[in-house]
Amino acid sequence: MPSFFGLVPFAAYILLFLGLPTAIALFTGFLDGTGSFSLTNIEALADPVILSTFGNSIGLSALTAVIGSVVGAACCYALIGTNPTGLLRSVVDSASGVLAQFGGVMLAFAFVATIGIQGMVTVYLRDSLGINIFANGVWLYELPGLVLPYIYFQVPLMIITFLPALEGLKPQWAEANASLGGSRATYWWRIGIPVLTPSFLGCLLLLFANAFSSFATAAALTSQGSQIVPLQIRSALTSETVLGRENLAGALALGMIVVMVVVMTLYSLLMKRSAKWQR
Repeated sequence: MPSFFGLVPFAAYILLFLGLPTAIALFTGFLDGTGSFSLTNIEALADPVILSTFGNSIGLSALTAVIGSVVGAACCYALIGTNPTGLLRSVVDSASGVLAQFGGVMLAFAFVATIGIQGMVTVYLRDSLGINIFANGVWLYELPGLVLPYIYFQVPLMIITFLPALEGLKPQWAEANASLGGSRATYWWRIGIPVLTPSFLGCLLLLFANAFSSFATAAALTSQGSQIVPLQIRSALTSETVLGRENLAGALALGMIVVMVVVMTLYSLLMKRSAKWQR
């Protein structure tokens, strides 16, 4: 039996649950309400409202990716000096693995119960300290309110993906730097940062893609409006006021796929560049 037969289950899974839905989404984007071929939905991507939605998604994803990568990298730097098999490292690794996947309705509920209008922290700050965090509007249920929940799972994801790169720094490089009279600052400026930059940028792009494709948390928090692309797709599929434009969701999905292909291509190139330092 040929060895490639072992890939058949995985290939079937990819085809049925990734390839087929993607093909359907792309195909429906070129159909009108009657099922005829049309470029109307594709042309709608140039609509100012749609462009604004993509801008919101890209801005939100970029902001949370930058914050998550910086905070996560700082946590990784703090962890690199701990015992790899110690209690602290084990707890952080386990917690990061769980929290990186802790999203959707559960995460939205956690934030509503904590800093919602009647959340525990909100009520304490208002009644005990006289601080009203919603004095200028209930921002938690709008686009700015998505920043905190997104960072909640972006930081653990950064720890998971960037910590191996930090651990890949070879002790011989530090020894060579010290033997040549280099300081700790010299080591990081001339060796550590240049070596880690491709990995850091790759992780940054991964966090961007993670935020850009997130849906459930935003859907649970922002019940009104469609300020990011995933919510705009939901609106196109379920709206009772804009009938006959269900296939616009396919065009929006095509736009998302284009953005994701660009991001993941850059991510792949950066990972290839960083891999040579980890051999």
